[in-house]
Amino acid sequence: MVTTGTGLKKETAAALAVLLGPTLVVPVLFILLEKDEFVKFWAFQSIVTVVAFWITFWAIGLFVFTIILAPIVAIANGLLMIAGLIVWLTSVYKAWQGERWEVPFLGKLAVKLMKNA
Repeated sequence: MVTTGTGLKKETAAALAVLLGPTLVVPVLFILLEKDEFVKFWAFQSIVTVVAFWITFWAIGLFVFTIILAPIVAIANGLLMIAGLIVWLTSVYKAWQGERWEVPFLGKLAVKLMKNA
């Protein structure tokens, strides 16, 4: 059994970084405490994905004050929420299985940030 700097298996640490990603604290702690590249990748990707979804929700929410667009905004936010849940659960599963899966569009940004850090 291979453990990481925190004493957890690398798959467990990566899955926790993703599962608790919406807190942003846990992935940052894993970035700071872990030496394992697999765990750091998942922590960076978790942060990038959560921030991207938050920004998108916020940007879409700006249009909620327009009465004409309110139904479209509600539908868009609902679809974005479903997509976010699917990406989040898929990421947790892939990390737990020990796979390195990049979230479309955001995974490449996470890899760049990881290399620059």
